Amino acid sequence: MTYQPDSDSVAKFLEQTPEFFQEHAELLGRVKLSSPLGGRTLSLQERQMDVMRQKVKLMEMRLADLMRLAEENHAISDKIQHWTRSLLLARNDVDLPHVLVEGLKTTFSVPQATLRIWTVAPDFSHTWFAAPVSEDARLFAGSLHAPFCGRNDDYEAASWLDEASSVQSIAMLPLRVGAAPEVFGILVLGSADPLRFASGMGTDFLTRIGETSSAALTCLLD
Repeated sequence: MTYQPDSDSVAKFLEQTPEFFQEHAELLGRVKLSSPLGGRTLSLQERQMDVMRQKVKLMEMRLADLMRLAEENHAISDKIQHWTRSLLLARNDVDLPHVLVEGLKTTFSVPQATLRIWTVAPDFSHTWFAAPVSEDARLFAGSLHAPFCGRNDDYEAASWLDEASSVQSIAMLPLRVGAAPEVFGILVLGSADPLRFASGMGTDFLTRIGETSSAALTCLLD
């Protein structure tokens, strides 16, 4: 009875005997394989080239994706630098919150934005950004260790926005002095687009915005 090796045995033999096709080079032209594209019959060499072309195509697509992400990140970094520069150019402390919020709207095309600070110095107690905030909202802000993004479930912070009824998604950025656990305020971004600040989205750049805002606004604290 003639022994018929299974495909796994043949594959293992070829893997362990790399000189096989050197000793039997004529087989490279005689072995025929079907192509997944159009069902054509190809030689082993042609099939190898076909596989390599597919790999190169996948690598090119991956490289294009990486380049696109790099360009997007570079553009966002430029915007953050432009916005930060506007904060440094603010003429006086009381104007800073307005410059900060309006800069976010214009530079990052954020439809709505506002903020609240609840430990302001007495000189700023009459301002819009020192308006009363409930204890629940303060506790919620204090529980955030990263920007919150998600659907607007009638959050109190959403009611502070100019067009609160249209807000479908919201981002809330806690304001802290460095690594201090205490929160002295919150920055609120809103959009009528339910996916603009979707739950699960990356928050690296929002974190940078929150940290920069926190540092800039410390001049208003008591």
